[in-house]
Amino acid sequence: MDDRGLQGSGKTTTTGKLAKWIAAHGHRPIVVSTDVYRPAAREQLAQVAKAVHVPVWPGTGTDKPLEIVRGAIREAKLSAHDVILVDTAGRLHIDDTLMEELGTLKKDLTPAEILFVADAMIGQDAVRSAGEFHKRLGITGVVLTKLDGDARGGAALSIGKVTGAPVKFVGTGEKYDALDAFYPERIVSRILGMGDVLSLIERVEQSVDAKQVAELERKLRRSEFTLEDFRDQLRQIRKMGPLEQVLGMLPKVGPLSKVPKDVQVDESQLKRIEAIINSMTNSERDDHNLIDGKRRKRIARGSGTSVQEVNQVLKQYLQMRQMMKQYGALAAQGRLKGLGKLSGVS
Repeated sequence: MDDRGLQGSGKTTTTGKLAKWIAAHGHRPIVVSTDVYRPAAREQLAQVAKAVHVPVWPGTGTDKPLEIVRGAIREAKLSAHDVILVDTAGRLHIDDTLMEELGTLKKDLTPAEILFVADAMIGQDAVRSAGEFHKRLGITGVVLTKLDGDARGGAALSIGKVTGAPVKFVGTGEKYDALDAFYPERIVSRILGMGDVLSLIERVEQSVDAKQVAELERKLRRSEFTLEDFRDQLRQIRKMGPLEQVLGMLPKVGPLSKVPKDVQVDESQLKRIEAIINSMTNSERDDHNLIDGKRRKRIARGSGTSVQEVNQVLKQYLQMRQMMKQYGALAAQGRLKGLGKLSGVS
């Protein structure tokens, strides 16, 4: 798989994201950089590869891109890696030297995929650049980076028509797991404020522990919901990724219609809540009624927070507990069946 694009579009980071995504789908990728022009380009890819726990072929001893990739191919065969991701050199603009080099690589390697990495923030310029690359090289797909705002969704919708190559992935954040397969109808839904419920469901399935869901349902049926359960639910939410992205997948209806599109969520607040609960004893987490004024001061000191913040967490917990109690009553009456399906419980 060949990874191409203009300099500054996020090619190297995208190479790491793709490697992580491919590894999560049962393959053994290896990455290699043929950027022999930009200072420390290969070192940057090595750092990205280390972060996503994927091997990198350093290509030391030569500055010839073709020889570097041939070395990576030999290494992949010897070490049983079945996917090679090539992070090619980029430019600030399209030029003949770049195209000749990429053409040589394509002819010699015959890659299964040639992906053009485009920065969604430059809008129609990204469309034109991808079109030119496709005209000269015959790209098989596009990865659109920095697509973390609904206003830039239009570039994703038009780029397939203009280039003749489909958008296959979109980068939705800085973290290495912020890469999603592209579905045009989902982007349309987000632009129209209808949310992206299918992507949200996929993220839940990937992040949520089914056993914990089943155990939570059992507790709800018995009207049991402790501070430890509260902490576990916060951890599950954090595993789903940045909260701005999660909120962006929800339909803008009912109470959510008042949530601004550019809402900024203070995720450090979730960490503070977890720190406060972690500073409690097991008995306190099991029974919040034990937490008197003296204990609240101790918990605040242990978590590096204030007594007011401890009180706020307890208030939030009691509100959640009341809501869970009502849910448990409905579940016990058989009026709610969806949770059982999610958890695998019949």
